Amino acid sequence: MDYFKKIFRFAKPYKKYAALNIFFNIFYALFSALSFVSLIPMLDVLFGEDKDKVVEKPVYTGILEVGDYVKAYMGHYMQTASEEHGQQFTLTIVISLIISLFLLKNMCNYWAMYFITFLRNGVLKDIRNAMYKKIVELPLAYFSEKRKGDTMARISSDVLEIQHSFLSILELIVREPLTIIFTIIVMLTISTKLTIFVFIFIPISGYAISLVGKSLKKRSDRAQKEQGYFLSIIEETLGGLKVIKGFNSEPYFNQKFQKSTDNFYHFSNKVLNRQNLASPTSEFLGIVVITVLLWYGGRMVLVEGTLKPSDFIVYMGLAYNILTPAKAISKASYGVKKGNAAAERVMEVLEQENPIKNKPSAIEKNYFEQDIVIENINFRYEEENVLKDFSLTVPKGQTVALVGQSGSGKSTIANLLTRFYDVQEGSIKIDGINIKDYKLSALRGLMGLVTQDSILFNDTIRNNIALGKENATDEEIIDALKIANAYEFVKDLPEGIQTNIGDGGNKLSGGQKQRLSIARAVLKNPPIMILDEATSALDTESERLVQQALENMMQNRTSVVIAHRLSTIQKADKIIVMKKGRIVEQGTHDELIMLDGNYKKLVTMQSFE
Repeated sequence: MDYFKKIFRFAKPYKKYAALNIFFNIFYALFSALSFVSLIPMLDVLFGEDKDKVVEKPVYTGILEVGDYVKAYMGHYMQTASEEHGQQFTLTIVISLIISLFLLKNMCNYWAMYFITFLRNGVLKDIRNAMYKKIVELPLAYFSEKRKGDTMARISSDVLEIQHSFLSILELIVREPLTIIFTIIVMLTISTKLTIFVFIFIPISGYAISLVGKSLKKRSDRAQKEQGYFLSIIEETLGGLKVIKGFNSEPYFNQKFQKSTDNFYHFSNKVLNRQNLASPTSEFLGIVVITVLLWYGGRMVLVEGTLKPSDFIVYMGLAYNILTPAKAISKASYGVKKGNAAAERVMEVLEQENPIKNKPSAIEKNYFEQDIVIENINFRYEEENVLKDFSLTVPKGQTVALVGQSGSGKSTIANLLTRFYDVQEGSIKIDGINIKDYKLSALRGLMGLVTQDSILFNDTIRNNIALGKENATDEEIIDALKIANAYEFVKDLPEGIQTNIGDGGNKLSGGQKQRLSIARAVLKNPPIMILDEATSALDTESERLVQQALENMMQNRTSVVIAHRLSTIQKADKIIVMKKGRIVEQGTHDELIMLDGNYKKLVTMQSFE
């Protein structure tokens, strides 16, 4: 229940629906009990009870005697009506009363369910929105340790499980207990002795039911984790179909997926079979109570003569009326245990601490004046440092290129500049201000980013390019495409910039996708450009076209270029050669060639590729 207390805060905006649900559930429970009581006069008419006995009009003597007063008053009314209009008329009145009570009961049931629908779906919507917002805010480091499929399972099926459990809890708290309470009150007015006898057995049956659900939360948690695992396999499979097919690995991935779904199958069976045991167990124990009631109540009617037959028949109906809410409570309690596991997984994401966030006094600065200064950076993703005592100054308007072997820490610089990861030792300053003192939105607003992987979305070309400037005109979009040398292929597409490029841009070639990524950065028009191997996915012709576009774009702009192809950075103002997280050489292209060191070796190696 601890996690549900945290989930309940999402219900606050919908408290009026909760109040209306409780209101109609109270009347549902009341009419549910009264609808059985209304059968007593009809049975009295049918059995001819008190036919020759004169029933005086009762006098109200207080709340403690209200049950006897109502029964006596109804008896008096029945006798008077029968004498004046006949028994057929009295029976019609009684039947009308019964129909009215059952109609009111079912109307209240409908309205209670009507209002709870808004509450359930509203909570579902708000939790999903909160989870998505949190997922977008969390740093990249969080997702490097988590499976994407597990996160997808939490935001989809786990949230849905909470929704079902949420409804169960409201029924558990309001509707079913009230139905039982009102029914018991009526049962006590009919026969206190018989009701006390019945309730000796209820705690015994309740204890037996509680034993069934003890391990349900643990089993449910295992099933939900396994669901997250096979969703991860699906996500990885869809992303790597070319490799799977190219290496004839279909059998391996089929086996991997089937093993996961087999585990999910077994876990789910155990959860559902344990849950399904609730209803028959509670019903059987309820029937045992009814049987004992038949024996003891029948003795009161036939032997002792202390209970009227009509009262006993209605009493039996009321006793059985307790079974339905009791079964619902036991089933709902299992739902709560199962949902508690889902709530735990959801709250784990929502309560995840985000280390990369704005300070209370963060600066909103949207212009760049002087330089970028990286001072004595030491940084590690896990245990070993990727950057070691790294320092660099990038003056405004200059292009600085980072080169070196894979794993030398080049792309880490881009991740730190944009605060995808935070510096552990040392500092990065823009215009003399530590980037941790900037608002994240302001910091990233100063930068345009083109990554090695062309990250595009299943949307139109226009919407993909306009990510950094949502109010851009078609003319601005086309100008950006022209600068990136992408308009030549976009204008030939069936719908031009309104063409949908498919999932991840899979309708386009690698070079075309990369040129769209560059156009997106061009349109944003930031003062600082970060190009993380932006031309590595291009063929020779596209590289030449894009390189010219990049050079035009980088004029009078501060640029940090992480380069794989050294031919693309020969005009850089400064080239930084990195090896194992350290700067080993720096200078212009000509200066580094003259040094006859690491840079020249890299150039020589690439000239033979």
